Amino acid sequence: MKRILSLFALLLFLTASLRAAAATADDTARFLAGLPCGSDSPLRQIESEKAWRDHAAFFNGAWTNLQRRQLDPIARSSVLGEAASTTGPMFYMFSGPDFLYASAFFPHASTYILAGLEPTGPLPDVTKPDDRLPDELANLRKSLDALLNWSFFRTKDMKIDLKQTRLSGTLPVLYVFLARQNCRIQSVDFVTLDASGNIVPAQEGAMGVRILFSGPGGKQTLYYFSTNLADGDINPKFLSFCAKQGDGVSLLKAASYLMHYDGFSTIRKFLLSHTKTIVQDDSGIPLKYFDQKTWRLRFEGVYTGPTALFKERYQADLMEVYSNSHPAPMTFGFGYQWRPKSSNLMVAERLK
Repeated sequence: MKRILSLFALLLFLTASLRAAAATADDTARFLAGLPCGSDSPLRQIESEKAWRDHAAFFNGAWTNLQRRQLDPIARSSVLGEAASTTGPMFYMFSGPDFLYASAFFPHASTYILAGLEPTGPLPDVTKPDDRLPDELANLRKSLDALLNWSFFRTKDMKIDLKQTRLSGTLPVLYVFLARQNCRIQSVDFVTLDASGNIVPAQEGAMGVRILFSGPGGKQTLYYFSTNLADGDINPKFLSFCAKQGDGVSLLKAASYLMHYDGFSTIRKFLLSHTKTIVQDDSGIPLKYFDQKTWRLRFEGVYTGPTALFKERYQADLMEVYSNSHPAPMTFGFGYQWRPKSSNLMVAERLK
């Protein structure tokens, strides 16, 4: 009997030791995304548990649906033109951790720069034996529910969902999207910015995180910065950092119509002066700010006006454009009007 108990204790010890062993960021990303890790990963044993198998089944089903409904139509779309194959920097302001649509529209960008109010959070760690893991995985799925179904995050929900567990902040969500987009993480570092806008190493939970990964564009870099983009709070170091990357492409989706207000004029002017191509729905930069001598505009979908929550952001001039030009229908949902038949999309190309 003593021998059996000793063997059982040894088994528990070895199990705990295996789980406690360091897992790579790429292993963790695949685990959180419901994808199997490498055979030598310390997470392989946890994958046999029901909580992870249920988690994987959810993501497999959700991703199959998302691929058919959104990602494949975006990949087939020709509305972006040459911008779809850009290998330069890509700016996505008011993004939260939405690397998914950044990579869907611009899979070959060398550098992705995402910015939102949501905190970076700590490095995700699922190697420690803990009975909270099933609830934490369920909460991660809940935090992604709106984006997987409607194409955008709900800011109010994100404030709650990204603070409840040790899988907190934007990093777990970024990990999921990287893994599911077939990217392999090489390294993850917390960063901040010096007075000149240069990257400086920082401690966990800093304003920014840098993820080096291999993806469709070869060696690529993802930055996420937790920062306020309102005029009175915008960090000049962040703008300097972005400017140093050179002119690039921009994505604006479900941006709460913030750049319709005077209080967000700085970031609006920055994007207009540092972007060669802007892809957006009507919640991005208002049509009136695009000078026809500077920009060539293309449209898809229909414009029926904002949802009830943002009804005061109606653009009469945009309605006139859609009424007169009869753009081609959209094949995927985009922004707050998340159904393809009610979505709108504008591509603005700065003239050379």
